[in-house]
Amino acid sequence: MIPIHPQPCLPLAQYRFKFRTTDDIRLPGYSGSAWRGAFGHSLKKLVCVTREPQCESCLLYRHCRYPYFFETPPDPAVGKLRKYNAVPHPFVLSPGSTLHGQLAADTEHMLDVTLFGHGNQHLPYIIHALDKAAQQGIGKQRGALELLEVQQQVDDDWDVIYRPGGQLNSHQVESINLPDCPTQFKIRLLTPLRMKVHGRLVTPDAFTFKVLFSTLLRRISLLTAFHSDTPLETDFAGLSRMAEAIPITSHELRWHEWTRYSSRQGSLMQLGGLLGTAAFESSTLAHFWPYIWLGQWTHAGKNTSMGLGKYQIIGVD
Repeated sequence: MIPIHPQPCLPLAQYRFKFRTTDDIRLPGYSGSAWRGAFGHSLKKLVCVTREPQCESCLLYRHCRYPYFFETPPDPAVGKLRKYNAVPHPFVLSPGSTLHGQLAADTEHMLDVTLFGHGNQHLPYIIHALDKAAQQGIGKQRGALELLEVQQQVDDDWDVIYRPGGQLNSHQVESINLPDCPTQFKIRLLTPLRMKVHGRLVTPDAFTFKVLFSTLLRRISLLTAFHSDTPLETDFAGLSRMAEAIPITSHELRWHEWTRYSSRQGSLMQLGGLLGTAAFESSTLAHFWPYIWLGQWTHAGKNTSMGLGKYQIIGVD
C-alpha cells in the first residue's frame, strides 16, 4: 500500500462580489456562462494594448493578463507537463441563484469568484473588469448592475475588502484547512458535472469513484503546476489504482441537459452533465480525502471556469 501523501498545496481565495441591479435582467438557465462571457470581454478591453485579432500571434501573449485568465498558455518551463496544450484557468465563477433566470431591478445579486495561486496577484484587474462588465450589462438584454462591494472569505466569515472609490485591502492567500478524514461521506452535485472517459461523457450508469477522483487529481495537479510554486508530487498511477476499490454505497444521479449560445463560436453548445448525490464508504479514504475536499473549491470536470462541476460534501460522520 502506498503511503498517505500530504495534501496538495494550492493557495486560493474566494471573493464575493455584491451587486445591485439597475435594470430588470433576464439570464440563461445557468448564469455562469453569461458572467464568464461579460468578464472576458471586459478584461480584454481593459488590458489589450496591441489590438491583435489573435492572442497567440501577439508579442505579449505570455505576459498579458487576458490570455493568462482565458487562454492560459502552458508555461514552457514546466517541462514534464509540456504535452498539455491547454491549462486550467486560474479562476472559477459561481453566481448566486435566480428565480427562473429573472433578476428584478433594485435587488442584490452575488457572484463568487475563486482565484487560484498566482491568479490572486491580478485581483485589482478582476475587480475592475467585473465592475465594468456589470455596468455594460449581462444577459441578452444587457441588464446593468452596480458593484456595491467585494468581500473575501476568511475562515467562516466574509470581510469587506473593497468598495468603489476606496482602497483594496485583501487578506493573505493561503491553502485551505483540511478536516479529519471520515470513513464515509456523500457529495451533492450543485451544477452539471461533465467528465469524459475515452472521449465519452460520463453518464449516471458510468459514474465511479475512480472517474471522479482521476478527474480531480488531473485538474488539481495542473493547477498546482501552472498557477502555484508547489507542483504536486505524488504517485499518480498508484492512487488511480487504489481508487478503483472505493465503492459507491448509494447514488441518486441524473443527467441534466443544458444548452447555451456561444457568441465566440456563433453556435449553440450542449453542456449537460450530472446532478444529484453519491455516497462513498471505505477505510482507505485518507489517500483521496485532500483532493475530494479541495475539489469543492476547484470544481471538477469540464467548463469549471463558468461554475460547472460544483459540488458540496455532506453527511460526513
